[in-house]
Amino acid sequence: MKDFPFLSILTLLPLVGAAVVAFIPRGKAKLAKTVALAWSVVVLALSIVMWVAFEAGGDRFQFRESYQWIPTWNARFTFATDGIALVMLVLIALLVPLVMLASWHDVDENERSVPTYFALLLALECTMIGVFAAADVFLFYVFFEVMLVPMYFIIGSFGGQRRQYAAVKFFLYSLVGGLFMLAAVIGLWVVGGHTFDWQALTDASSSFNTGTARWLFLGFFIAFAVKAPFFPFHTWLPDAGGAAPAPAAALLVGVLDKVGTFGILRYCLPIFPEASRWFAPAALILGVIGILYAALLAIGQHDLKRLVSYTSIAHFGFIGIGIFAFTTQAGTGSVLYMVNHGLATGLLFLVVGMFVARRGSSLVSDFGGAGKLVPVLAGLLFFAGLASLALPGTAPFVSEFLVLIGTFTTHKVYAVIATAGIILAAAYVLWMVQRTTQGTLNPAVEQTPAMHKDITLREKVVVAPLVLLLLLLGFYPKPVTDVINPAVQATMQDVGKTDPVPPAVANGRVAR
Repeated sequence: MKDFPFLSILTLLPLVGAAVVAFIPRGKAKLAKTVALAWSVVVLALSIVMWVAFEAGGDRFQFRESYQWIPTWNARFTFATDGIALVMLVLIALLVPLVMLASWHDVDENERSVPTYFALLLALECTMIGVFAAADVFLFYVFFEVMLVPMYFIIGSFGGQRRQYAAVKFFLYSLVGGLFMLAAVIGLWVVGGHTFDWQALTDASSSFNTGTARWLFLGFFIAFAVKAPFFPFHTWLPDAGGAAPAPAAALLVGVLDKVGTFGILRYCLPIFPEASRWFAPAALILGVIGILYAALLAIGQHDLKRLVSYTSIAHFGFIGIGIFAFTTQAGTGSVLYMVNHGLATGLLFLVVGMFVARRGSSLVSDFGGAGKLVPVLAGLLFFAGLASLALPGTAPFVSEFLVLIGTFTTHKVYAVIATAGIILAAAYVLWMVQRTTQGTLNPAVEQTPAMHKDITLREKVVVAPLVLLLLLLGFYPKPVTDVINPAVQATMQDVGKTDPVPPAVANGRVAR
């Protein structure tokens, strides 16, 4: 099983599926949707088999494959996965079929091509899997840039109001960030011995000139900070998330943005350990500002999809401080946060999309008292909101707790300030729920026929896996943390950081 080419097949399968679906005639929309969904389910099944075959206590990188690509540059098609990449790959494989089911009736067959939309979703899945599976820096960069294309067309061609503006802004921000990364990739190839191999570059990192390493680190970091996005590179996300179809927005904030935080963990920290330690104070400050600033802006939003987008920026602040706290607890919490945020915010976006599809509007003022007509959907919105604010018993609580306690051991001030974000999260979530589903029933809502139809069987199938996982991982996160922990510990060793010794142990006393 170890020799089976999981990663290359997982990467290629969606691409082949995208080509098949794209050639289905426009008039056969149902066939296109069925084929695309079936293809994504096959990818999910293969990813589950890979998860089972992965040995948590085994080698750091497993399922390694390497094929010749550009001999002149010594660039290769090299794939490998550690625990950090593995959990993201499975998250992608889970969310894509759910997004397809959620999008089943979202595309107007008379105005837009259904096969094109579902082919773009499969093409996006291919690039997302590739970017997390790559173990060659140049291959990673290629997937990093190509990933923009399908999402650009999804937003620009199938989005809502101001979709063209949002798509161009998303593309330009990411492209500019990618140019910084391209310069850093070229520089890394020059100083790293003319290789793009991750392992070789990590081994050679100790020989890098300090000043050069810091500049190269900054090139990668800017690209990843834009992609995440971290404050102050965040302004594209509310526009893109607000304009994109809600199911596609679930992928945008649930997976695509994680490429930024994953890139920092996979490339910035191991290849530039000294630069990572040098830049950590600034990164912690940016993370804390992002938590508070985005939460305050979320409270003032009047568009549901933009509100959810701003909450994601706040959550990425937590992930950022967890990464740069340089403790195993905080690092594991950050990676777990990446997974749990994908589940919780994915669910929140999908449920918001169900409300928007029924009402024909995403403005909070166009709702009010909707829970009286669709009580189950209202309950799901409430649950998704509580999971997003990390209520104990839901999966995000575990990751947020690990981030804060791990950060507190080394950076008490940042951890205390970041805790204020929890209070603000309660404010914007409860405000959203109250204004949309509670209170006096809005007459316009009552007069909308679609608002009298509660959750359908298809929608139950969409939300059920996410609800179950959020509850299961809220009470029993061990299956995921066992996979994540070894990779995080290895990353901390790359950075040259060890966990602080508890005071009682340091003083020669062990609590009994």
